Amino acid sequence: MGTDSEEIREHLLDMEAPISPPPPATTKMSVQGLWKSSDTTREPILRGVSLELPAAQVVGIIGPSGSGKSTLLRALNRLWEPAAGTILLDGADITRVDVLSLRRRVGMLFQLPVLFEGTVADNVRYGPQLRGKKLSDSEVQSLLSMADLEPSLASKPASNLSVGQAQRVALARTLANDPEVLLLDEPTSALDPISTQNIEEAIVRLKKTRGMTIVMVSHSVKQVQRIADVVCLLVGGEIVEVLPPSQLSQAQHPMARRFLELSD
Repeated sequence: MGTDSEEIREHLLDMEAPISPPPPATTKMSVQGLWKSSDTTREPILRGVSLELPAAQVVGIIGPSGSGKSTLLRALNRLWEPAAGTILLDGADITRVDVLSLRRRVGMLFQLPVLFEGTVADNVRYGPQLRGKKLSDSEVQSLLSMADLEPSLASKPASNLSVGQAQRVALARTLANDPEVLLLDEPTSALDPISTQNIEEAIVRLKKTRGMTIVMVSHSVKQVQRIADVVCLLVGGEIVEVLPPSQLSQAQHPMARRFLELSD
């Protein structure tokens, strides 16, 4: 009887104990005081940007034209050279990493796809081949499937693809390097609604199935609301708001509010 009472009392104490909050998301990349000035006018493009990019989440970056969105994105895999110590990947300064190795870990998909001559499979195999690795037919087909493309496209000439198909082949080519972080610079701005949906579904699937960190610059507020876990508002070269997509209407910065009101 006494033993039963003790078990019940311990159970009740457990029920009354505060529930621990879930652990915070691990930071995959960190930006700390990043500045960039125009090469011609010397006017600042980025003004001391600081930002944490959580692992295995989709981070949307939106803001008015000319606010520095693409400039910020391109710093993350050294398409321009940031100051030492301003961008960290898994806690390590990216300027101390071999740039080709960095770009395999932090891949980038541009607004307009540029494919090489040859077949779709030739394009997908390109990156690994530079490292002396030949992807098998099944590996190529698997990468095409990840990018929401029919594996049968592998033998098709790249020049015969639609813009939407070419963008997804470019995505598969980037994924062939097995990146940990994927940078997307308005990847659907030139696509029709169906192709846009295909790319968005591929992005969400990569996050869920491969734990990939994805950073996407978009001109569409509705798009980041559909697929992003967190949204950064960049205005005049500064991060002025970082919000969950469901709370964008609560943005406080006047220019951010005006941008959101006029968008979409």
